Amino acid sequence: MFDILVYLFESYIHADACPESDLLARKLSAAGFEEGEISEALEWLAGLRRVAREIHPGVAPDARSVRIYTEYEQAHLSAECRGFLALMESAGALEGVHRELIIERAMALEDFNITLNRLKVIVLMVLWQQEQPIDTLLVDELLNEDEDWDYTPTVH
Repeated sequence: MFDILVYLFESYIHADACPESDLLARKLSAAGFEEGEISEALEWLAGLRRVAREIHPGVAPDARSVRIYTEYEQAHLSAECRGFLALMESAGALEGVHRELIIERAMALEDFNITLNRLKVIVLMVLWQQEQPIDTLLVDELLNEDEDWDYTPTVH
């Protein structure tokens, strides 16, 4: 699924340029991605759009607030992941509302071990979907080569 998300970011400069789900599914299938992964990715993206619409500016976290993670969130997001989010926020690369979207989308992936590199893809996708300007250096950090993100699917 993460390979598909990286592929979408690389293929579509703006999230609104991404085709509707049915056409996108056909394009991803034609590119060689497996149906199960395509379904997971499209469902995850639909969840991101839904949750982003549900967040209202009046309930967005204040910039001075401190995020306390629940035990469940701590179990799902390592200290390294939580520290990375705090660093991104303190550096001004993330606002509190984006942090909450990232945490919500990470928690939605119950069947996945959320490594730092996977969290970075989630960060990238949230910023991409929200049409936030993303600095080139930030993109390089988010798509570093610590994990193999060769998003070209293998065709069997």
